[in-house]
Amino acid sequence: MCAPRTLLPKGIERFGVKVYENMDECVTDCDVIMGLRIQNERIGSPLLASSSEYYKHYGITPERVALAKPDALVMHPGPMNRGVEIASSVADGAQSVILKQVNNGIAIRMAVLSLAMEGQRAHQAAGK
Repeated sequence: MCAPRTLLPKGIERFGVKVYENMDECVTDCDVIMGLRIQNERIGSPLLASSSEYYKHYGITPERVALAKPDALVMHPGPMNRGVEIASSVADGAQSVILKQVNNGIAIRMAVLSLAMEGQRAHQAAGK
Protein backbone atom coordinates (compact mmCIF):
# COMPACT_ATOMS: atom_id res chain seq x y z
CA MET A 1 0.00 0.00 0.00
CA CYS A 2 1.26 3.45 -0.87
CA ALA A 3 -0.42 6.68 0.15
CA PRO A 4 0.37 9.91 1.93
CA ARG A 5 0.90 9.14 5.63
CA THR A 6 -1.91 11.58 6.43
CA LEU A 7 -4.38 9.34 4.58
CA LEU A 8 -3.23 5.94 5.86
CA PRO A 9 -5.25 4.23 8.58
CA LYS A 10 -3.35 4.25 11.86
CA GLY A 11 -1.80 0.88 12.68
CA ILE A 12 -2.43 -0.61 9.23
CA GLU A 13 0.91 -2.47 9.43
CA ARG A 14 -0.39 -4.68 12.27
CA PHE A 15 -2.64 -6.39 9.70
CA GLY A 16 0.39 -7.49 7.70
CA VAL A 17 0.09 -4.67 5.18
CA LYS A 18 3.40 -3.48 3.78
CA VAL A 19 3.38 0.30 3.52
CA TYR A 20 5.58 2.01 0.94
CA GLU A 21 6.53 5.67 0.92
CA ASN A 22 7.55 5.56 -2.73
CA MET A 23 4.97 4.66 -5.37
CA ASP A 24 7.59 3.46 -7.86
CA GLU A 25 8.86 0.91 -5.32
CA CYS A 26 5.30 -0.12 -4.49
CA VAL A 27 4.29 -0.96 -8.06
CA THR A 28 7.55 -2.60 -9.15
CA ASP A 29 6.86 -6.20 -10.22
CA CYS A 30 3.29 -6.17 -8.90
CA ASP A 31 0.40 -8.09 -10.45
CA VAL A 32 -2.32 -5.50 -9.85
CA ILE A 33 -2.27 -1.74 -9.39
CA MET A 34 -5.40 -0.59 -7.60
CA GLY A 35 -6.21 3.08 -7.26
CA LEU A 36 -8.80 4.68 -5.03
CA ARG A 37 -10.70 7.93 -5.42
CA ILE A 38 -9.41 10.95 -3.55
CA GLN A 39 -12.24 12.93 -2.00
CA ASN A 40 -12.07 16.46 -3.36
CA GLU A 41 -12.68 17.92 0.10
CA ARG A 42 -9.34 16.47 1.25
CA ILE A 43 -7.39 18.34 -1.44
CA GLY A 44 -5.92 21.57 -0.14
CA SER A 45 -6.48 20.49 3.46
CA PRO A 46 -3.80 19.54 5.97
CA LEU A 47 -4.29 15.95 4.75
CA LEU A 48 -3.32 16.60 1.13
CA ALA A 49 -1.52 19.65 -0.26
CA SER A 50 -2.80 19.65 -3.85
CA SER A 51 -4.09 17.39 -6.60
CA SER A 52 -0.96 17.99 -8.69
CA GLU A 53 1.28 16.99 -5.77
CA TYR A 54 -0.77 13.85 -5.22
CA TYR A 55 -0.54 12.91 -8.91
CA LYS A 56 3.20 13.56 -8.96
CA HIS A 57 3.87 11.25 -5.99
CA TYR A 58 1.01 8.72 -6.08
CA GLY A 59 -0.75 8.91 -9.45
CA ILE A 60 -1.01 5.81 -11.62
CA THR A 61 0.98 6.91 -14.65
CA PRO A 62 2.14 5.01 -17.75
CA GLU A 63 5.68 5.11 -16.34
CA ARG A 64 4.54 3.45 -13.13
CA VAL A 65 2.49 0.82 -14.95
CA ALA A 66 5.65 -0.02 -16.93
CA LEU A 67 7.37 -0.90 -13.62
CA ALA A 68 4.75 -3.56 -12.84
CA LYS A 69 4.69 -7.02 -14.38
CA PRO A 70 4.00 -6.95 -18.13
CA ASP A 71 0.55 -8.52 -17.66
CA ALA A 72 -0.37 -6.49 -14.56
CA LEU A 73 -3.96 -5.30 -14.29
CA VAL A 74 -4.98 -1.74 -13.46
CA MET A 75 -8.06 -1.37 -11.28
CA HIS A 76 -10.05 1.51 -9.76
CA PRO A 77 -13.53 1.27 -8.23
CA GLY A 78 -14.61 4.63 -9.65
CA PRO A 79 -15.49 7.31 -9.94
CA MET A 80 -12.05 8.37 -11.12
CA ASN A 81 -10.43 11.76 -10.91
CA ARG A 82 -8.41 11.59 -14.11
CA GLY A 83 -5.11 13.38 -13.81
CA VAL A 84 -5.24 13.10 -10.02
CA GLU A 85 -5.33 9.39 -9.16
CA ILE A 86 -4.78 8.00 -12.64
CA ALA A 87 -3.71 9.10 -16.11
CA SER A 88 -6.43 8.90 -18.75
CA SER A 89 -4.13 6.86 -20.97
CA VAL A 90 -3.80 4.28 -18.18
CA ALA A 91 -7.52 4.26 -17.31
CA ASP A 92 -8.37 3.64 -20.97
CA GLY A 93 -5.33 1.45 -21.70
CA ALA A 94 -4.99 -2.22 -22.54
CA GLN A 95 -4.14 -3.26 -18.96
CA SER A 96 -7.15 -1.50 -17.46
CA VAL A 97 -10.05 -3.63 -16.22
CA ILE A 98 -11.78 -0.64 -14.62
CA LEU A 99 -14.99 -0.75 -16.66
CA LYS A 100 -15.33 -4.48 -16.07
CA GLN A 101 -14.68 -3.96 -12.36
CA VAL A 102 -17.31 -1.22 -12.09
CA ASN A 103 -19.89 -3.23 -14.06
CA ASN A 104 -19.30 -6.36 -11.96
CA GLY A 105 -19.37 -4.32 -8.76
CA ILE A 106 -23.13 -3.88 -8.97
CA ALA A 107 -23.76 -7.63 -9.19
CA ILE A 108 -21.26 -8.33 -6.40
CA ARG A 109 -22.93 -5.83 -4.05
CA MET A 110 -26.34 -7.31 -4.86
CA ALA A 111 -25.07 -10.82 -4.11
CA VAL A 112 -23.49 -9.75 -0.81
CA LEU A 113 -26.69 -8.01 0.28
CA SER A 114 -28.75 -11.07 -0.68
CA LEU A 115 -26.48 -13.38 1.32
CA ALA A 116 -26.59 -11.03 4.30
CA MET A 117 -30.39 -10.91 4.19
CA GLU A 118 -30.62 -14.71 3.89
CA GLY A 119 -28.32 -15.06 6.88
CA GLN A 120 -30.49 -12.68 8.88
CA ARG A 121 -33.64 -14.62 7.93
CA ALA A 122 -32.03 -17.93 8.89
CA HIS A 123 -30.92 -16.40 12.18
CA GLN A 124 -34.47 -15.17 12.89
CA ALA A 125 -36.01 -18.51 11.87
CA ALA A 126 -33.78 -20.29 14.36
CA GLY A 127 -35.27 -18.08 17.08
CA LYS A 128 -32.08 -16.27 17.87
